[in-house]
Amino acid sequence: MLRLGRRAVGEDLLIMAIVNRTPDSFYDRGATFAREEALRRVDEVVAEGADIVDIGGVKAAPGSDVDAREEIDRTASFVAEVRERYPDLIISVDTWRGEVGREACRAGADLLNDAWGGADLELAEVAAEFGAGLVCTHAGGLPPRTRPHRIEYDDVMADVIAGTTALARRAVSVGVDPERILIDPGHDFGKNTWHSLEVTRRLEEMVATGWPVLVSLSNKDFVGESLGLPVDERVVGTLAVTAVCAWQGARVFRAHNVAPTRQVLDMVAVTRGVREPVRTVRGLA
Repeated sequence: MLRLGRRAVGEDLLIMAIVNRTPDSFYDRGATFAREEALRRVDEVVAEGADIVDIGGVKAAPGSDVDAREEIDRTASFVAEVRERYPDLIISVDTWRGEVGREACRAGADLLNDAWGGADLELAEVAAEFGAGLVCTHAGGLPPRTRPHRIEYDDVMADVIAGTTALARRAVSVGVDPERILIDPGHDFGKNTWHSLEVTRRLEEMVATGWPVLVSLSNKDFVGESLGLPVDERVVGTLAVTAVCAWQGARVFRAHNVAPTRQVLDMVAVTRGVREPVRTVRGLA
């Protein structure tokens, strides 16, 4: 069983919608940096079927320095507004810093999305303190906001599994509810395109660990390099790898484009036989 916020999740496939409170995010170029635009975006993704909203205050790529105080200013008060607006929505905060996670949880966050693989181990303690969930991600041991350069693995999926499950076990050891932990292979984080494609092909091995798997695929460079497309033309490629990961058993999908992702996940669920078709009159009526 996976529990996030007030929700106990069975076989449902969940969408984690991305709302960046940053002026320089790689995909939307700061479109939701302003509070009003960010709130409008939250309303939009909830209407489109998002189960989780992931709020970030620092872009993942290198760029201008954002200290912890500024990250808190961008995220914590916004979390409080979203919580007041949507009492039952699962709210996630994308941060690697324990102090940011603490203020986010005080404001009402349910989940801490640690995309940098335990760079600040205090984040797990914060999740335990507040009864929040935790995403344990493989980032190849790189410091936050660092691009990989000629990184190598003897077996990338073995490294992903060893790293994420070790973080998950440590989280349990400091008091995080094991039903509130997810593991993420970290596509593009500490990986080149070949690595990201391999972990996509072999995602069943990660699912077999028993920990619920989250994937963050949306418009990433491995999609762009695979198809030779710029960031604003990667939606179809993203949806293709979304279907591949859903078929192999991933549970949560971090996405910019919520409505088409919802259709893909629902179609995979119907095909797998865990969801009924909406209408079945062909050949019967």
